[in-house]
Amino acid sequence: MSAERRQSGPFRAGDRVQLTGPKGRLNTVTLEPGKVFHTHRGMVDHDALIGQPDASVVTATNGDEYLALRPLLADFVMSMPRGAAIVYPKDAAQILGLGDIFPGAKVVEAGVGSGALSLWLLRGIGPTGSLLSFERRPEFADVARGNVVSFLGAEPSNWTVTVGDLVESLPSAVEPGSVDRIVLDMLAPWECLDVVADALTPGGVLLCYIATVTQLSRVAEAVRGTGLFTEPLSSETMVRGWHVEGLAVRPDHRMVAHTGFLITARRLAPDTVPPQLKRRLSKSDYSDEDVEAWTPGALGERSVTDKRLRKTARQAQATADHAVAAEENSQPEAP
Repeated sequence: MSAERRQSGPFRAGDRVQLTGPKGRLNTVTLEPGKVFHTHRGMVDHDALIGQPDASVVTATNGDEYLALRPLLADFVMSMPRGAAIVYPKDAAQILGLGDIFPGAKVVEAGVGSGALSLWLLRGIGPTGSLLSFERRPEFADVARGNVVSFLGAEPSNWTVTVGDLVESLPSAVEPGSVDRIVLDMLAPWECLDVVADALTPGGVLLCYIATVTQLSRVAEAVRGTGLFTEPLSSETMVRGWHVEGLAVRPDHRMVAHTGFLITARRLAPDTVPPQLKRRLSKSDYSDEDVEAWTPGALGERSVTDKRLRKTARQAQATADHAVAAEENSQPEAP
């Protein structure tokens, strides 16, 4: 079965639909025959949506009109079940750009979380590429699989999810120098640099997504210390929307500000010594004790309870089952 999402056409059972009410509030539902979407003002029959074209308007029992749209990937990842914090669309777009994710690329991802970045990477590499995802926690891996299948209708044949530690699992999963891009979304990416360097092809891109300035500093120094990569480049992305209505043109009162830092570097060819950069001496130095204070334990990691993870995994799997069933029912019968 193909894992290519249907991007257009009439709504059918199993589709996720985004309903926008008269006050601009968004609700996402999975269409099921005979089901009803309830609001505090009225109800919308799923059957009234099934068979309608994308971007249609449906009327609730109280007369309110709702705009029905097939969610974009950016909409889907913001409303899907979460076991861990997701990579926001603004950061995912930068990862695809700064990481130069291209069709046919062989990409390694570590720290699957809820599968948001996996979906963006799968779209970037296309059907001819391959994505190898690694996740330490099996509950997160289950949530990610459920969300990916929910969006695509099937599990992609060019995507594998390995439950285990990247340092232990990557050397046996890929040939040395065979990976084009590696994306690390984890608490301590500096622990993986040796195996990452072995796996990357010369010129390949390493990209780390990290949350705090202490992590940023330690990753940058660790990358420099290996002598195996180009000078690391660091950035963050902030998006500010604007209210534009007639002559009332102003920035929105709220914005998506800091979510994480991106740091990129490229793998040097074996035995290559890069030219020394001329930089001023630092005004302050740091000791081993300072570095120890930046360990994952000292940084602090927000944990998700096992009970919540099990519930989220069940939600993701239920949505995935609906998507798979809808895809199977839509296939023409064999003659």
